[in-house]
Amino acid sequence: MALTGRTALIAALGALLVGFLLPGWTGLLAVELPLLLAILYDLGRAAPVRKLLFTRSGDTSVRLGESAQVHLTVTNPSGRPLRARLRDAWPPSVWPPGTEVAASRHRLTVPAAERRRVTTHLRPTRRGDHRAARVTVRSYGPLGLAARQGSHSVPWTVRALPPFTSRKHLPARLSRLRELDGRTSVLTRGEGTEFDSLREYIPGDDTRSIDWRATARQSAVAVRTWRPERDRRILTVLDTGRTSAGRVGDVPRLDAAMDAALLLAALAARAGDRFDLLAYDRRVRATVQGRTAHDLLPALVSAMTSLEPALIESDAHGMAAAVLRGAPQHSLVVLLTGLDPAPVEEGLLPVLPLLTRRHTVVVASVADPRIAELTEKRGTLDGVYEAAAAARAQTERHHTAARLRRQGVTVVDATPTELAPALADAYLALKAAGRL
Repeated sequence: MALTGRTALIAALGALLVGFLLPGWTGLLAVELPLLLAILYDLGRAAPVRKLLFTRSGDTSVRLGESAQVHLTVTNPSGRPLRARLRDAWPPSVWPPGTEVAASRHRLTVPAAERRRVTTHLRPTRRGDHRAARVTVRSYGPLGLAARQGSHSVPWTVRALPPFTSRKHLPARLSRLRELDGRTSVLTRGEGTEFDSLREYIPGDDTRSIDWRATARQSAVAVRTWRPERDRRILTVLDTGRTSAGRVGDVPRLDAAMDAALLLAALAARAGDRFDLLAYDRRVRATVQGRTAHDLLPALVSAMTSLEPALIESDAHGMAAAVLRGAPQHSLVVLLTGLDPAPVEEGLLPVLPLLTRRHTVVVASVADPRIAELTEKRGTLDGVYEAAAAARAQTERHHTAARLRRQGVTVVDATPTELAPALADAYLALKAAGRL
């Protein structure tokens, strides 16, 4: 049972009336007894809460940052009309900050033996599965003095998928891919390793591409054209260890790495290459292997949705062993990890020769744009110290990247918004150069 504010107001006014006009038990009974009877009548006329029936429908998945609608149908099997306020409770991560109260509460009236539907609008702020909590209903009587209250469990799950914000960069990279394939008017000459066709020599062509046998059979000099390799294998490794939990701006490093992996996967699928995914810290957290171009992105999104950083140091030796098991043949191995000096020097560098001996390796890392901003501060004493610390951090990061490059690794170090297109450009450059 719950009493309303109207009941409290009437009781307060009655107390004043008793205190000033009818002091004593007689006045108290004369004023408060009718109120008690009205409350009991209101409770008796309120529709029962426990007999209500609930069903759900609506969205079961949504991209992070977008809105989802979950419908709740309330059936009133009793013979009394339902006048109610309803709270559809969900975890706090499904609401933008400050909107939970307005979005989760509904007013509704359901006539006897009828049903009504209310819609709850969700906007998840975190990836993963979000499960509905209890539905609490407060059923009011016709006088609005008292209400019956109860809760029901109505299961429903909405999965928040990675947002794939870098999708906007895909058309430009596909255009570049078509240029590499020779499917546009822009011709890329002397690149790739697979023979495509012959054409007439143009000044500036690489003389090593001249086909002397074809030239002998015709009056003009003929050169071979090449197209980038197809059906190559790409293994992308997401480091889900401690460093991936750090936030750059408002985005976790792991989420930025996922976004870059999705853009690379979409581009590789269009290029005819095979794309696999491995998420690892001290054990395998997720794998995607052997998918066709049609179902690759859905499989990746499904595997990435529930991934969360583990607050432990990643095992570089175990990661290298997992890569070698998953890619026994020559592949492009993309490591989405950090460039912090200590983890790289103690973990990645000792095992890197095992990978570069067999594979082409790319290390991609999320850089913090705040560091570059701090290096420009000079106005105050605190600003000078901050600039010095930021410059030192940049120098250590550049030194670590240089050590990786000396091992034959391609390093991509970019901010969260620039990492995905930069990694895609590095892939296209390697593909054009025939290094896959």
